[in-house]
Amino acid sequence: QVQLAESGGGSVQAGGSLRLSCAAYGYTSLHNCMGWFRQAPEKEREGVVAINYDGQTTYAESVKGRFTASKDNAENTLYLQMNSLKPEDTATYYCAAATVICRPPYIPSVSHFRYWGQGTQVTVSS
Repeated sequence: QVQLAESGGGSVQAGGSLRLSCAAYGYTSLHNCMGWFRQAPEKEREGVVAINYDGQTTYAESVKGRFTASKDNAENTLYLQMNSLKPEDTATYYCAAATVICRPPYIPSVSHFRYWGQGTQVTVSS
């Protein structure tokens, strides 16, 4: 059974940094796309970054230059380093594993991601 477990969320002031981690248990489709999504209250879930097996990434325009995704295939762990955080980054962040490979420069839609973590809250105050 596949389980994704995020950690590392919290509250920071604008301009601060946080690092999220996502441990993928039982996930063997390592060549499929993985990604980070976020959902703010009363808003749709949106893709933040997609990352493929060899670490190639596709970022949403809103986070380019501020967020960096990486993965450790040996440890089956996904990371998201978030710098220069803004209040509009406030959301619940989810890691996810897709049923398809990544296709840069696009982030696969939510419907292509089969496995989801429980989410971790990120709150950025001004």
